[in-house]
Amino acid sequence: MAEGKPENMRFDADTSTQESEGRQKLRSWLNMSLRVSMTDGRTLIGVFLCTDRDKNVILGSCQEYIQDPDDTSGEDPRVLGLAMVPGHHILKIEYDDITANQIM
Repeated sequence: MAEGKPENMRFDADTSTQESEGRQKLRSWLNMSLRVSMTDGRTLIGVFLCTDRDKNVILGSCQEYIQDPDDTSGEDPRVLGLAMVPGHHILKIEYDDITANQIM
C-alpha cells in the first residue's frame, strides 16, 4: 500500500485514460436501442441500461429473436422485459436503428 491507499485504488495515467475513453463510449450508448448477437445464435434487442466489470449487459424492454430479427417471415420475438446478458456470450453489440426508428 502507498500512503494509506488500498492496493485496488492505485492506477497509472495510461489506464485511467483508457478507462475514461471506454466509459465515455458506454455513456454515449445509454438509453439507446442496441442489438446484441449471442454465441448461441440468438439476437437480443433492447435499451442499453448498464454494464458491469464482468462485461455483462443489462437491456430494458428487451426482445429475443431466435432467427434474424430483420427476417419478417420468422416467428414473433419473445418479450423478456429486463434482461441480463452474460458478457462471455456476447459476440457483437451494434446500434439498432430499425427499432429506434419504430419507437420514434
